[in-house]
Amino acid sequence: MKNIFIGLIAVWGLFLVSCETRESMAEVIERGLEVSKRQAVFLAKEVENQKGRLPRTYEGGELKTSDYRAWISGFFPGVLWYLYENTPTDELKRYAELYTERVESAKDMTTTHDLGFMLYCSFGNGYRLAKNPHYLEVMTVGAESLATRYDERVKAIKSWNSNEKWQFPVIIDNMMNLEFLFFLAKTTGEKRLMNMADSHAQTTLRHHFRDDYSCYHVVSYDTLSGQPHFKGTHQGYADNSAWARGQAWALYGYTMMYRETGKTEYLEQARKVASYIKNHPNLPDDKIPYWDFDAPDIPAAPRDASAAAVMASGLIELSQLDKSKEGADWLELAEMQIRSLSSPEYLAELETNGGFILKHSVGNYNKNSEVDVPLSYADYYYVEALLRLKKLQNEN
Repeated sequence: MKNIFIGLIAVWGLFLVSCETRESMAEVIERGLEVSKRQAVFLAKEVENQKGRLPRTYEGGELKTSDYRAWISGFFPGVLWYLYENTPTDELKRYAELYTERVESAKDMTTTHDLGFMLYCSFGNGYRLAKNPHYLEVMTVGAESLATRYDERVKAIKSWNSNEKWQFPVIIDNMMNLEFLFFLAKTTGEKRLMNMADSHAQTTLRHHFRDDYSCYHVVSYDTLSGQPHFKGTHQGYADNSAWARGQAWALYGYTMMYRETGKTEYLEQARKVASYIKNHPNLPDDKIPYWDFDAPDIPAAPRDASAAAVMASGLIELSQLDKSKEGADWLELAEMQIRSLSSPEYLAELETNGGFILKHSVGNYNKNSEVDVPLSYADYYYVEALLRLKKLQNEN
């Protein structure tokens, strides 16, 4: 207990000192990673003996978990792998392996498009760092499961199952699962997966975006013509509004697609989405977006730290791929977001917040589900962004 107390004083004392003399970015990164490590280990211990369970959120003073079937199942193992990459301790590796194992059954699921989130964030990072051949076997099966959702007529991967409203719904979130297919295609030589991912990105590019480069959340396609019959939202404020996390998925997704393919149309799309976010009049001064850029109760609307974390990570990568003069602008915005996320307003104090790293995220506002709570995917992309920034710092 004494050591925990001393550690808490040390971490937060660093922040208080830095308020008098502005923290360098390197100091922000190290403090953020230290808090993240302590929180993740604390949370890992809390859930360790709950067989098959994975942390989801902390709401109303209660830790909420899920099993492998939830779309968020891969994020906590991914956080542990990232932290192990930064500080390779036996404890972090043991927990990363333990929680990764709990996601394995997802590999056989053909009812979801989220297998990239579920398997690549967990097994993908684990394979990259530990080179466990079983991890590659799991991902290979999972990629084939995901491929069953691809439709040649629509030339996209089906996100959700059909219902009365949607024939073939595709959500912008699905851009994030394409990296999983690219990884497997490059690793196993199965080019068919790469072609599926590229076709999906092309279809989304044509139909998901408005003239100002904001994006719809959901586009549903007619299964006979392959053309859209519905464009709207499920988690945003309105069909024509800009749901913040959706814009983040688009930014990150097309940045990744340019990295994987070298196609300039993907870079241009990422740049235009980034510009939309950066210049939006409703982006607050601290650069942590409201849950929807068009929420009617701004500035009282809830912020979404998860959207900011995804944006920051995507912007950091975009800043290195975009060789135009705007490259520096993307990095500057990302660093502003990371400074805000690493402030007491958003970064949890040690052993609070249920063990999660960030506060103030929004899951599904429309259903009053997970509003103003910590979320495992906010933590994942925050830690990823910290590591990307740290790599840049070390290269310069």
